[in-house]
Amino acid sequence: MTTAIYTHKDCLNHIAPSGHPECEDRLRVILSAIEDKKYESLDRKEAQLANLEQIKLVHEEAHITAVSDNIPTDGNGYLDNDTYLSSGSEQAALRAAGAMCQAIDGVMAGDHENAFCAVRPPGHHAEPDHAMGFCLFNSVAIGAIYARTKHFCHRVAIIDFDVHHGNGTQTVAERTKGLFYASTHQSPLYPGTGHVHDHGKGVIVNVPLAAGSGSNAFRKAYENRVFPELEKFNPDFILISAGFDAHALDPLADLNLDTQDYYWVTKELMKLADKHAKGRLVSTLEGGYNLGVLDECAKAHISALMGA
Repeated sequence: MTTAIYTHKDCLNHIAPSGHPECEDRLRVILSAIEDKKYESLDRKEAQLANLEQIKLVHEEAHITAVSDNIPTDGNGYLDNDTYLSSGSEQAALRAAGAMCQAIDGVMAGDHENAFCAVRPPGHHAEPDHAMGFCLFNSVAIGAIYARTKHFCHRVAIIDFDVHHGNGTQTVAERTKGLFYASTHQSPLYPGTGHVHDHGKGVIVNVPLAAGSGSNAFRKAYENRVFPELEKFNPDFILISAGFDAHALDPLADLNLDTQDYYWVTKELMKLADKHAKGRLVSTLEGGYNLGVLDECAKAHISALMGA
């Protein structure tokens, strides 16, 4: 099984203010972890910049302009209380979105069977008209619309196991027939969205989980809710918002997963991709803020993608 890693040094130039959890060391620990010999077969790709047409698949021009116009020459600026900018932020966000589109192209061309985008900033909170929750552009939503418009994938599924609900991604699914969005997330928790009865033009499956739920509840949420609905949807491409902040040691939440839960959910999604989507699957990094366990979670996820 061939797995590609898409990344770029520009994603390290989104420089966090002191003490901010979404820092450049998040990417450094992942890239360092996959230097291990067991990952030498990964097909390593340099992420391209997304072009304006790709970003506009999801985002309004006023939002794109707001990001560009607020890039500081020195230090940090803020688009909201959580979402910062530095001089390298726009390039980093364009690489993150570009990686997703490029990875989809690679899978569709048969260059590799699946891919992980080791990029930042994350994206799933970014709404079509504004940045939010550390996120500038919504890479996974851009990828979903790109797969539909460029590659004529009519049923694109997005699975989001970040501990926070991907409000921006759901907004896009609410507006777009042919998308499937499923999220397991801690509730109540930021951003306060992701209710069980949410619906839209696309298929939306939210499974809010109480703080302290742990591995058993997480796995049952997928076995009883997400996987059956995904089977019915019959996707022709699966995208993953891979946030690792539901881990028991993460500082921003309390869902209490362990590293093996990420391996398990990835393997199960690969089985469904094999069954319904000719194995087509691309994943992108979202959250995960404990540097001591982020690398282990990412390695579990990547090892599963590699068929290990």
